[in-house]
Amino acid sequence: MALSKWRGKPVILFYEDRHSTTLNGQLKESLFNRGRQMGLLDAAFVVAVANLESFDFFPARDIALSHVRDEEKKWNIPILVDLKGTMSGAPWSLPKKTSSVMLLTPEGQVVFRYSGRMDREEMDEFFQKLGRLLGRDMGAGAGANEGAHP
Repeated sequence: MALSKWRGKPVILFYEDRHSTTLNGQLKESLFNRGRQMGLLDAAFVVAVANLESFDFFPARDIALSHVRDEEKKWNIPILVDLKGTMSGAPWSLPKKTSSVMLLTPEGQVVFRYSGRMDREEMDEFFQKLGRLLGRDMGAGAGANEGAHP
């Protein structure tokens, strides 16, 4: 599936292997809470991609895909599956064994990219750049500490 499917709004892409889904949980939580508080949940596309390359064999593939589908239903968000390591190759070249976050413009240009656990400084940079794309202040005071979400 081509990422161009999501053109027209900013795109927030999470690419994670099975061991890294909670690595940037604080960012995901803040993103959801700020979006909800500011009425911006539909202002950007959130695209989750599960790196399942290490499960691309029978019977592990079917078990892993079933788990991903259960998570989709649980959180009510689509999760794409990368069985061949496509996102780790050109042009994206994302690491396979961590959480990677990318922010793309509505035209598909990467304006933010980070792999690993984000600290406060990286999260602030992410929200600053997302805010510019949305024409809104997405600073830390914008609902960062309310409720919880995946």
